[in-house]
Amino acid sequence: MKNLYLLFIGLIAFSCGSNKTEIYQWRGEDRKGIFNESNLLKEWPEEGPAELWYVEGIGDGFGTPTITDNEIFITGAIDSTATLFCIYLNGQKKWEVSLGKEWVSSYPGSRSQPTVVGDLIYVGSGMGNLFCLKRSNGELVWEKRFVEDFNGIYPRFGHSEAPVIDGDKVFWTPGGKEYNVVGLNRFSGELLWSNAGHSERSAYNPGTLIKLPTRHIFVTFSAYNMMGFDAETGELLWTHAQDNVPIDKRQPGMGDTHSNCVIYDSGYIYYAAGDGNCGVKLQLSEDGTAIQEVWRNTGFDSYMGGIVKIDDHLYGSATSKKFFRSIDAISGELSDSLKLGWGAVIAADDMLYYYGQNGTLSLVAFDNAGKMKPVSDFKISRGTKEHFSHPIIKNGILYQRHGEVLMAFDIKEKA
Repeated sequence: MKNLYLLFIGLIAFSCGSNKTEIYQWRGEDRKGIFNESNLLKEWPEEGPAELWYVEGIGDGFGTPTITDNEIFITGAIDSTATLFCIYLNGQKKWEVSLGKEWVSSYPGSRSQPTVVGDLIYVGSGMGNLFCLKRSNGELVWEKRFVEDFNGIYPRFGHSEAPVIDGDKVFWTPGGKEYNVVGLNRFSGELLWSNAGHSERSAYNPGTLIKLPTRHIFVTFSAYNMMGFDAETGELLWTHAQDNVPIDKRQPGMGDTHSNCVIYDSGYIYYAAGDGNCGVKLQLSEDGTAIQEVWRNTGFDSYMGGIVKIDDHLYGSATSKKFFRSIDAISGELSDSLKLGWGAVIAADDMLYYYGQNGTLSLVAFDNAGKMKPVSDFKISRGTKEHFSHPIIKNGILYQRHGEVLMAFDIKEKA
């Protein structure tokens, strides 16, 4: 009887664990830029991996696609209107829905990635508006208006944020004096908490969730501060000031672009803010209420290409010099540099993928000492305008957006 009871409890525990809702979001699991893939090509043909398909007409923008098990979601601007597209995995469009005005000033177009949880999609526009839509057909569930609801303040290059989900909450950074950072009920849009933070405009940061045993922490940047908020209450727990620009010289476009997610690993926070403190390692207290700086590296100064941490090394773009760099995560010292220009980095199956702003996609090997070796590369020939969108890998397929075109490449090793 005792054994039957234990079996019953075990089945309940397994059932609860297996029902965890997957979150499809910016830069993959925990937003770390590392995709759990295997049996990928370790070298590409000279002309690049085989192109499976491409889809045109997704509108102007830089927003990265969100790839689920059944479909693709991506945003673009069609005639200055923010548009969300749902695309089948074979590249055929399923549906599209308009979301009102899109950013049309500096670098016009979409600039963030949708977050998909269960049967709902959360997506923002360059105008700062936040939408919750049904995954099946794009029907609107609720919306929040940047200016009307939160008195939001626009940064110079439009609002850029990828909605962060924690249980029944979604977080947003309007950057206003009062509603600087907010937590909303993700099912209704109801305001759960707001915090004035430092009353600065937002800093193009997608946001990150740190999960500790005692609390969850929402981390984002405003123009001159990195901030950690208690996800449940909205309390501002700590701040790491970006001290690169004197107070009397601060204005939109001066030292306020902090587009990379932080990475949390084993008690430490790592970030690269090329327009701020550059490469930084912080120790986070066990209860999440305090931080202590460990090191800085001014040469690890990515603005918006993301960083990845693999074992004891960090990889990311340099901005002051057009290098792809690795640094020792323990000491903060430079480990290696490659002259690959500015770009965005992700990782999968023990390889690095680097999409340069010159349109070259590179496959890069690395070793335990952080030494890197270029293996293969090819040029993205479709699409228009800047090469800003980050690559994505899902089920052996490499997805790359360039302006109005989304491409899919087969990078799976064949048996």
